[in-house]
Amino acid sequence: MIRALIIDDEPNARRELEKLLVKTGQFELIGECGNAVEGVKMINRQRPEVIFLDIQMPVIGGFEMLSMIDRDIMPHVVFVTAYDEFAVRAFEEKTLDYLLKPVRLERLEKTVEKLHEHLRTHIVPDYETEPLTRIPCIKGGNIKLIAPEAVEYAYTDQSGVHLLVDGDVFNTDMTLKALEERSDLIRCHRKCLVNIHQVDQIIPGESGTADIKTTSGHMVPVSRRHLKDLKRLVGI
Repeated sequence: MIRALIIDDEPNARRELEKLLVKTGQFELIGECGNAVEGVKMINRQRPEVIFLDIQMPVIGGFEMLSMIDRDIMPHVVFVTAYDEFAVRAFEEKTLDYLLKPVRLERLEKTVEKLHEHLRTHIVPDYETEPLTRIPCIKGGNIKLIAPEAVEYAYTDQSGVHLLVDGDVFNTDMTLKALEERSDLIRCHRKCLVNIHQVDQIIPGESGTADIKTTSGHMVPVSRRHLKDLKRLVGI
């Protein structure tokens, strides 16, 4: 059984696709999400093998969502769209497959064949993604989209990944690795990334470590492993 996740803002579309997936007898549906923020969270937690992803969703569309997923856990992607067939041909190189709404069982079965082939030959998904221009964050139950360049630094702890922006802390379901891969935030520690433009001082520590003092006065640790690269980037 193939572990699958549906991400679509239309409840009726999710239900219809779920029925079709069940009819094939090939899928274990691990969940469904109504927006991209929920989708990223579910992918991080459940690690589906394939996602059926709507291209047109409010606020964050399917293409933009792909730029928020860690490459190490990127599932195979099947776009589900109401675009016409001519327009959707451009998506073929950016995804495993695409399905036009309303989805037909006969067409879905062709997608299943292609998916089995990729899983059998251990083809790792490596899709072209858009540059990350917005980081989905949560603050007080509200979703806020933050530009990567506005982030002073990012860090992770037992409760998740956090961003410091203008003196305020926001939570995100993106991983540090995805933020490092898709933005200009620089790795300075196993648990921290920093905006190089927000570095005020690098203060040497013991055993080849250091601390960064940011422009707002916050202290961010620098491990010995990353200190040399950090100094090079700031011209030291």
